[in-house]
Amino acid sequence: MEAENQRPLLNDNLGNADGGHGNRRSGTVEFGGDIEPINSAGGFVFQFGAESKKLWYLAWPAMFTSLCRYSLGAVTHAFAGHLGTLELAAVSMENSVIAGISFGVMLGMGSALETLCGQAYGAGQLDMLGIYMQRSWVILNSTALASEIAESAGTFAIWMIPQLFAYSLNFPIAKFLQAQSMVMVMALISLVALVLHTFFSWLLIIKLGWGLVGAAVVLDSSRWFIVIAQLQIFL
Repeated sequence: MEAENQRPLLNDNLGNADGGHGNRRSGTVEFGGDIEPINSAGGFVFQFGAESKKLWYLAWPAMFTSLCRYSLGAVTHAFAGHLGTLELAAVSMENSVIAGISFGVMLGMGSALETLCGQAYGAGQLDMLGIYMQRSWVILNSTALASEIAESAGTFAIWMIPQLFAYSLNFPIAKFLQAQSMVMVMALISLVALVLHTFFSWLLIIKLGWGLVGAAVVLDSSRWFIVIAQLQIFL
C-alpha cells in the first residue's frame, strides 16, 4: 500500500489514457498536434522559425490590408490639398472628428465579433458565423443612423454619410473572414480598391473638377467596393 501511494502522478497510465496510443517522453505527455519538448538551442531556433512562418503567413496579409485601407484616406487628403487650404481642412476635420469617432465606436463593437467568430469556427459551428455577423450588421447599422452630427459639418461630411454604413458592414465581414484565415483575398481586394481609388480620385477631383463632392464620392465608392467584393466571397 505504501509503495502504491508513492507512485508518481505522471505515469504510463496517463500517457496511455487514449488506449495505449499516447506517447511519453521524459515524464511529459505529447499530445497529437503539439510540438515536441525543446531541449537544445538548435531545436529552439528551428521551432522559432517554424512558428514565425505560420504567424507571418496570417499576419502580413492582415497588415497589408490595414495599410491599404488606411491609405484610402491618405490619398483623399493628398488630392484635397491640390484644391486649396480650406478644402484640405474640411477633409481633415471630417476624417479626424466625425469618421474618427464613428470608426472607433464601430471598431470596438466589431472587435467583439472576432471572439465570437473564433469560438464558433473552432467548435465547428459554421452556421453560427453567419448568425453572429448578421446580428452585428443590425447593431452597427443602428449606430450609423446617428448621422445628425455629420449634417452640421458641411457639404463634405454630408456626402460622407454612406461611408458610415460601409463601416458598419465591413467590420463584421472582416472578422468573419479573419476567423477562417481568409486573409489573402482580403489583402487582394484592398490592393485593388487602393489602385482604383487613386485613379478615380485624380479623375473626379482634378480632371473633372468635382472638388470635395468628388472626393467624397470616390471615398464612399471605395469603401463600398471593399464591402461588396468581400460579400462575393461567401455569397
